[in-house]
Amino acid sequence: MSKREVVEPSDEIVIKNQVYMNEIRQLTEEKFEETGRKQKFQIVTYGCQMNEHDSEKLNGMLSQMGFEEESKQEDCDLVIFNTCCVRENAELKVYGHLGRLKGLKRKNPELRIAVCGCMMQQEHIVEEIKRKYPFVDLVFGTHNLHNFPALLSEAYDSTSIIVEVWDHEGEIIEGLPVIRKYGLKAFVNIMYGCNNFCTYCIVPYTRGRERSRDVETIVNEVKELVKKGVKEITLLGQNVNSYGKTLEGNIDFSDLLIEVDKIEGVKRVRFMTSHPKDLNDKLIDTMAACDTVCDQLHLPIQAASNDLLSRMNRKYTKEQYLELVKRIQVKIPNISISTDVIIGFPGETEEDVDQLIELIHEVKFASAYTFIYSPRKGTPAAEMEDQIADDVKSKRFERMLKEMNGIISAKNKTMKDKVVEVLVEGPSQRSDEVMMGRTSGSKVVNFPGTKDDIGKMIQVKITDPKSFSLVGVKLES
Repeated sequence: MSKREVVEPSDEIVIKNQVYMNEIRQLTEEKFEETGRKQKFQIVTYGCQMNEHDSEKLNGMLSQMGFEEESKQEDCDLVIFNTCCVRENAELKVYGHLGRLKGLKRKNPELRIAVCGCMMQQEHIVEEIKRKYPFVDLVFGTHNLHNFPALLSEAYDSTSIIVEVWDHEGEIIEGLPVIRKYGLKAFVNIMYGCNNFCTYCIVPYTRGRERSRDVETIVNEVKELVKKGVKEITLLGQNVNSYGKTLEGNIDFSDLLIEVDKIEGVKRVRFMTSHPKDLNDKLIDTMAACDTVCDQLHLPIQAASNDLLSRMNRKYTKEQYLELVKRIQVKIPNISISTDVIIGFPGETEEDVDQLIELIHEVKFASAYTFIYSPRKGTPAAEMEDQIADDVKSKRFERMLKEMNGIISAKNKTMKDKVVEVLVEGPSQRSDEVMMGRTSGSKVVNFPGTKDDIGKMIQVKITDPKSFSLVGVKLES
């Protein structure tokens, strides 16, 4: 694993990488003249919105280097796996997909394979890839993603695997090109890293300590996105409520929200993730006052047993969480609260699951990300006694999920005959004659419409609430 004690200034890094991008672009253009086809790439992304946005940056750099995105791996000249290590299942998928690429590499020795992201910040995983998948060309981590053009150039010239994973985070690198996955919506990082060290979570070890971007830089990025037609912004951070602590001056996340809310052309602002221990009344009041901030809050609970919450190092109690929810619901009556839940954490009992189910019924979450606990090597929880058997985890998970899904479905049914405002994102998955959009509370709404509706704020009357989405009809303005 490479250590990085001194980092070049951001502008020097951007200039240096532009040189490498130009160099590779010349190579791709020569290939095009030789073969009549562009060099093609595919990025396979696992994990959270942070990873999705990192892939957008890789896409932007590759576009400048003359590559073209391709959906079929067998037609690619470069395949990148941007990995997640939060759940074991995501890691297993990466290994499975890497194994399947061995045949493609044999057929096409010029194919380049790169693996990056959070998994690569763990030394034992890098060693496993070097041992089991020697046909991989390039491995790099989360802290040196900006160095990708230089690394790719080196991978083209090398006959052995290139590995560059920095152990420590450097300064925030601005000015990287980005190709956004969504036209109307965009992710904007406001900070990187995490200082919370929940005992089950590997993120602080893979993403590093908290670093906040300057307000002016964030605001300018949002303004540029609006000029390109973006209407909905999602501000990203592992714990957005800690925003500003590494900046000079007395500024916090509420202050940033107010500045983003002022930007003309922004229709909606979302953010994630909020840690309950740091969400204060100032932020609640700001959410209520800002016109563009959506009536949605992602507020992970993880568990409802105070013993488990303590073992998880979450730094709040069930009672504090419920009191916080009540304050939010009083100030923002239409708020949709989503959450994260872990089942099967070491030491969990049936009574702990009962408490969680009681809390689910009390809060009535609008949606939830639900997970079965899987030990992550290097985290304190992986070394705890009282690990739960897989079959017990599965039974408890199914019991909890049945209750959670019942609550979500019941909440949707209360929407019948109500009129909601929907930002139309595009055609539904099933039909080009049915449009799909989201409410301020992030509920998916499908309704008969045309592509002329895309990008507009449409009033829709809900006629048929489904378990996890809503169906309605457009009201004529």
